[in-house]
Amino acid sequence: MATVAIIGGGASGLTASIYASKNHNVTIFERNSVCGKKITITGNGKCNYWNEDQNLKHYHSSNPEGLKTFFDRNIQKEVENFFTNLGIFPKIKNGYYYPYSMQATSIRNTLVKKATTNKVKINYNFLVEEIKVENQKFIINPKKEHLVFDKLILACGSMAAKKTGSDGIGYQLAKSFGHTIVKPEPTLVQLVSDAPFLQDWHGVRCESIVSLCIEEKLLHQEIGEIQLTNYGVSGICIFNMSRYVKENLRAKKKIILHIDFLPDFQNKTYKELIAWLDKRAKNLKEYSLEEMLEGILPYKLLFVILKETHRKKEEQWLKLKEAEKIALVKKLKDFTIPIIDTLDFEHAQACRGGVSLTEIDMNTMESKKIKNLYILGELLDVDGDCGGYNLGFAWMSGIKGGKNC
Repeated sequence: MATVAIIGGGASGLTASIYASKNHNVTIFERNSVCGKKITITGNGKCNYWNEDQNLKHYHSSNPEGLKTFFDRNIQKEVENFFTNLGIFPKIKNGYYYPYSMQATSIRNTLVKKATTNKVKINYNFLVEEIKVENQKFIINPKKEHLVFDKLILACGSMAAKKTGSDGIGYQLAKSFGHTIVKPEPTLVQLVSDAPFLQDWHGVRCESIVSLCIEEKLLHQEIGEIQLTNYGVSGICIFNMSRYVKENLRAKKKIILHIDFLPDFQNKTYKELIAWLDKRAKNLKEYSLEEMLEGILPYKLLFVILKETHRKKEEQWLKLKEAEKIALVKKLKDFTIPIIDTLDFEHAQACRGGVSLTEIDMNTMESKKIKNLYILGELLDVDGDCGGYNLGFAWMSGIKGGKNC
């Protein structure tokens, strides 16, 4: 039996170990004191581990053709069977898969249990600093432990959520084997603004339609709950558009986020909304602007809207001029803030960029540069939307790499 070293005991590494151990002697090298640290914090500790909607549009890469060759119904079905055979019973909400326990540790513990049952050896608190290839063998830390293996799987993650051990060492190792690294950038991360009112709306959560515009052209739009913060904006909608920010800022392009705070009225014109507010004001004759809008907007947001339209809270809607009503409705339906950055890797759930897919056989996950070298998961130039897609890619690439090594 061949010996296989897996660098990283996360989602893709553990999955690969379970498949590879059917035919080989497998050793995982994990830098933390436990495996799957990042798994345990996903989905706020509930672990949204899969999504039944596996449309290619939910996955992104600078080489989309490479992604197309990766996906097929067989690998998707195998992921579902994999977890069923592990004993994970899913709780499915709108296509999102969670363990029925709603505990991310259920996923992590089950994977580790299966790996150890398959006689996978796990070396904890082990930092891999260097790997050399000699005589078609892989030598781990040649100047220290000098551990020799027949095959090598790199599954050591990206730079997202550094507190879980993802510090980018995998990029250095892949680069040492001659691989090209597409510049890693934080994604599924919060957006930063320098708008003057951020402290005033801090802590507000609201349903909205958010539109990311680059040089006044719509690039991406989402609908859902957003969080207004003292540095900018957060929430799943925001995370899904964050991957487009860094490259456009580097190109010195102007980025504006448009927020519609009345998503239930998305098909209404300004004139129709004014008529609706007129009717509301007539039924609430003694109400001030503050009191009339308080039933529509979160309190902190209400005051930001009034301040931005130069309205006093004690004014009354029906006494406003038509132009003043239009200005207020425009702020409700098309509130704009400049985006100047994203938060850093520590706050990101994933990374954009990584090992170029052009250098990987996406059917087997084997390197096209080094025989018996396999690269998986977050280390590759693939990132997914929120909703279980990044873990989904980890499982799929782990299965392919483990089966084919």
